[in-house]
Amino acid sequence: MKKVTLFTVLFTLAWSISLAAPAQPNTVLLWPGGAPGALGEEDADCPSLDIYPAPGRLNVRTAVVVCPGGGYHHLALDHEGKQVAEWLNSLGITALVLKYRLGPAYRHPSQMMDVQRALQYTRANAESLSCRPDKIGVLGFSAGGHLASVSGTHILKANPASKDPLQQVSSRPDFMILVYPVISLATEITHLGSKINLLGEKPDAKLVESMSSELQVTAETPPTFLILGDNDKAVPAENSLVFYAALRKAGIPAELHIFQRGPHGFGLAPLDSTLSLWPHLCKNWLIENKFIY
Repeated sequence: MKKVTLFTVLFTLAWSISLAAPAQPNTVLLWPGGAPGALGEEDADCPSLDIYPAPGRLNVRTAVVVCPGGGYHHLALDHEGKQVAEWLNSLGITALVLKYRLGPAYRHPSQMMDVQRALQYTRANAESLSCRPDKIGVLGFSAGGHLASVSGTHILKANPASKDPLQQVSSRPDFMILVYPVISLATEITHLGSKINLLGEKPDAKLVESMSSELQVTAETPPTFLILGDNDKAVPAENSLVFYAALRKAGIPAELHIFQRGPHGFGLAPLDSTLSLWPHLCKNWLIENKFIY
């Protein structure tokens, strides 16, 4: 029997880690010439994507636009951005972390325009991103979950006659993954901070209704995976429940998981033996629905 030395074990471990190491992201501006309604030229005025390509040996030709949370006030770019991109890469998925514009400097529709543009960018560049144009999803956390849900309920149709190549393709995500998402802005179950940062202090009632995703589900809304904790004190579980009910009513395939114990903002929860199951559940859902193979 071949003797395994400590050096062999350490070398194998280091080699495995090096193979698993994610590529450094490439950052692209969604509007290189300046975003519509931009108030300046600082980073906060220039929505962008940090692109984490799937490792070639694992690539399943699927891409996901990631919307970090932060109450439409800031972006949780580490545990709801970079770490999520690295997890998606481990599944062979190309991840594009969206840095969208924030309140109070920017109100609706800036954020919606940013996520729609991000999905159009991904689809228009599917070949160079080594993904399929019909396997492009969106994943969002908290307020980023609201933004992700908006992308699936407010869809820009392809305009083949446009001179802008990004507008020549649809903004519709092929699937949505929503993690402890804000969904409703019209009721007492909303997250007030997100609502104010997005719409202002006294928004028009019709605008509030339009931005309440549970009221905007149609037959075009994509299949959805929802995950949350029952004891979330920031965004009540009812947000996901009303969205799930709307999806069911519209005949949209959906899967909902509610952990009994799960505070707001747990991200991938790598150190929690229970909450850390959700990425595995999500992977199984993606496989079952043939979004990855």
